[in-house]
Amino acid sequence: MPIELESGRSYILMSNHQSYYDIPLLYMTIPDKANLRMIAKKELYRIPLWGRGLKTAEFISIDRSDHEKSMESMEAAKEKMKSGIMIYVAPEGTRSRDGKLGEFKKGGFLLAIQTESIIIPIGLRGTEKAMPPDTWDFSLGQKLEAHVGTPIDTANFDIEERDTLMQEVRTQILALSKKLE
Repeated sequence: MPIELESGRSYILMSNHQSYYDIPLLYMTIPDKANLRMIAKKELYRIPLWGRGLKTAEFISIDRSDHEKSMESMEAAKEKMKSGIMIYVAPEGTRSRDGKLGEFKKGGFLLAIQTESIIIPIGLRGTEKAMPPDTWDFSLGQKLEAHVGTPIDTANFDIEERDTLMQEVRTQILALSKKLE
């Protein structure tokens, strides 16, 4: 299903996270690449060239070990979203090492509800084979797929319903990312 964007709405894309290769696949999937930024852990900004690229591209650094700094990052994301920028969040917070969908963190969902964004669930397949976790090794010729789910309008949720929203997104991403046998 192609991603269709409504004018005047905020969007947060969420997917499973298995590899650094998830990001290039995600960029190939969305129609408005110029207006996408991701929230990335601060540690990635320390990697030579990569970190400079993230900063130049105006991605949002998040310090997951410091709640106050994390909240500042979410405020920065809100400001970007006001200007029409879409945000990508990996709700697991880190790459899966075993291929299973990890526990979701709440921050991205809080951001979505506060900004009344539309969440677009995406299931990525094959990236863990193209670039396995914990390596920088590429394995060319792998079949890669991105499956787009049904958009979820968070204007229909309040903070008390955050867990329900998380489960709805999780259910979609789990189904969309299932490996074909």
